[in-house]
Amino acid sequence: MSSRPYVLLSVATSVDGCIDDRSDQRLILSGAADLDRVDAERAGVDAILVGATTVRRDDPRLLIRSPERVAARVAAGRSAHPLRLTISSSGDLDPAARLFTTGPQERVVYVPTAAVGAAQARLGAVATVVGAGDPVDPRSILADLDGRGVRRLMVEGGTAVHTLFLTAGLVDEIHLVVAPFFVGDPGAPRFVGAGTFPHDVRHRMRLAEVRTVDDVVLLRYLLGDTDDDNG
Repeated sequence: MSSRPYVLLSVATSVDGCIDDRSDQRLILSGAADLDRVDAERAGVDAILVGATTVRRDDPRLLIRSPERVAARVAAGRSAHPLRLTISSSGDLDPAARLFTTGPQERVVYVPTAAVGAAQARLGAVATVVGAGDPVDPRSILADLDGRGVRRLMVEGGTAVHTLFLTAGLVDEIHLVVAPFFVGDPGAPRFVGAGTFPHDVRHRMRLAEVRTVDDVVLLRYLLGDTDDDNG
């Protein structure tokens, strides 16, 4: 099997599996201690990936917050922050989004191969645009990242991106944080959408860790090969 980056998927949900609600404000699912844990995980990866909806709705920077962690990366001969990545089916993203205007690190936008020209015209001044198949194939993304020297990738959402990588069997580890409340809206964004997942009732993931972080619970799953009758 050809080499590819190790893929860590990081997500926080409500008890009923929502990663956001439908209000104009971002839903806060965890507190300062868990955000610091995520920052530490970011400091240990080579690249961070989010989808276009996350860029539009949350306007993330995808940078490491802790100056000490940034300094430690630089002292180890690494870039100050991980490579920042997004997937867009059209390339129709705002070049003024914080992903493209903050921090010194390179940004890569993966789009369908047929959309490269339009995306390049819109985003070429602020990011590297890469065609990754029609439609976008996560295996193509990982192959490109492998060529860029990325050994550890952190996938941070949202629903479509989670579903894309999980149904393709390309996630090695999940960090699932569960917040102690319900959203209760059937139209709210969920952790994943419909799909055929390699890890079903007969192919269970391995629970490697359970940890409380303030009032949320972190569940760490490993998605390597497991026995059908496990559990």
